[in-house]
Amino acid sequence: MKFQQIQQQFMAHIQDPDHNPAPSDLEERRLEVYRELFFNNVVNFVSNAFPVLRSLYTESQWHNLVRQFYAEFSCQSPYFLHIAEQFLQFLQQQYQLTAADPIFMLELAHYEWSELYLATKQAPVTINLLDSKSITTSQLQLSPLSLLLAYPYPVHKVSQTFRPNSATENQFYLLYRDLADEVKFVLINQLTALLLQQVQQTPGITSNSLLLQMQQQLPQLSQQQLQQGATALLQEFAAKGVIQAFQMG
Repeated sequence: MKFQQIQQQFMAHIQDPDHNPAPSDLEERRLEVYRELFFNNVVNFVSNAFPVLRSLYTESQWHNLVRQFYAEFSCQSPYFLHIAEQFLQFLQQQYQLTAADPIFMLELAHYEWSELYLATKQAPVTINLLDSKSITTSQLQLSPLSLLLAYPYPVHKVSQTFRPNSATENQFYLLYRDLADEVKFVLINQLTALLLQQVQQTPGITSNSLLLQMQQQLPQLSQQQLQQGATALLQEFAAKGVIQAFQMG
């Protein structure tokens, strides 16, 4: 057997030993060391990336879940961050929920991955912060270190002692990395989510154009109510670094 064939057979066995025999000339004791080493590394990576989700399972349940991912999903990268993203993709694309899984499994996994993604994303070289006076005269953009999320479960509250058992109306979240490089989350209402979404979808928008767009979508609010509320929100999020002065990418 050629070396490349032996190597492929070895890799297939390490990934899924129950369904792929090992090369016949390799010692079982050494194979066991490799099997444990590779799998334990993946378990540790995934557990560190999804600590809350991990806490909802027994050790055997969690290992069975990660082993299924390890055996069935074709990972393209050995890097920790990529493994976390690929685990999320596995849950979203291939995995079928069982009775042991929380009904909010996908939403919680996405929320935890989003925190990791923002914590490790490369920051832009320059950040054009805004003061409260510049809000009405500047072109605006949402910070590239922020995410708008919506889930039908309060994923920020999930723990071993709190597991929602049914979906509700969407919970809206703003996740962002602050100027001290710490990831923060803010639970926001639908109006705030709409305002931030408009800025996100239209980088370079001015506050006047933003108000006109929102007025069309919220005719129940007077122009004065909308202007006061939107300006206060823009100032609040500019102070957090979430709303910034637009710069060409």
